[in-house]
Amino acid sequence: MAILIDPPTWPAHGTVFAHLVSDQSLEELHDFATRAGLPEQAFDMDHYDVPAHRYDDLVARGAIVVSGRELIRRLRTSGLRIPARDRPETLRRVLSASWGSTVERWQDRPDDDVPHRGASGPAPAAVARGADLIERWAQPHRRYHDLRHLRDVLAALALLCDPDPAPLPVVLAAWFHDAVYDGVPGEDEQASADLARAELGPEALGPEALPSDRIEEVARLVLLTRAHSPEPGDDNGALLCDADLAVLARDEPGYRRYTRDVRAEYSHVPHADFINGRTAVVRHLLELEPLYRTDRGRELWQEAARANLRAELATLTSTP
Repeated sequence: MAILIDPPTWPAHGTVFAHLVSDQSLEELHDFATRAGLPEQAFDMDHYDVPAHRYDDLVARGAIVVSGRELIRRLRTSGLRIPARDRPETLRRVLSASWGSTVERWQDRPDDDVPHRGASGPAPAAVARGADLIERWAQPHRRYHDLRHLRDVLAALALLCDPDPAPLPVVLAAWFHDAVYDGVPGEDEQASADLARAELGPEALGPEALPSDRIEEVARLVLLTRAHSPEPGDDNGALLCDADLAVLARDEPGYRRYTRDVRAEYSHVPHADFINGRTAVVRHLLELEPLYRTDRGRELWQEAARANLRAELATLTSTP
């Protein structure tokens, strides 16, 4: 593990700033920063902004000087890098636009038994449902099941269905599948399905509500994410489960970040209990045959995902 710092060259507030990072863990970075007396507000998601007058002191305390290019490379390799696309303001903007497009699909399609909105745009009640969902996904206790995960599942769905749009119930199920997340498997999915029934129904949306059969399909799909085992022929279920599990095929730094974020969500669970629980989850995923139920999902992700899961299982079972 190492604390890295690049030369102070970034101008702001009448001085220039360096960046202080860890190539291993945020815990290590925060510990170093606390001992050095850096203020909490200097932390920006994956680094501390350090004014030039603190540079020599931090180097004397053990920070290793590297170039800006090397610092970014090491940070990216560690899995700790937060790119611009993953920052909250960007995610909120992208997801708000995505929700607006989704609402227009159920309000404007002539084959729906729903009033058409035409050029007037989405109804305010429907827009408000999306804003509420985004706030739920942005809750501070979430470290993996957060705005990034929602964005990634929607992107995976689009990739699976390209060049056609993903079926509307599947897209809505993606929005709701972890909308309630308290870290209680089974109960979270049920609460999320119940939320979908309430938020998409007439009490919330009035005449803009989805037909009841579509609402029930969304709720059914949400519940499938308990075990990710859709029945043969369940095309909608296969799409949602494959998109939800696309994370398993990340590259090495990305998969390391995924497992670190999962552990952070369960930071309240004792180490031994977490290892046992996570081992059971990984074994269950490895036992799924096939792991991905769509042809495109298997082509895109299955080989890499199984390799990642086997490597994680080996680490878990060797952990004291």
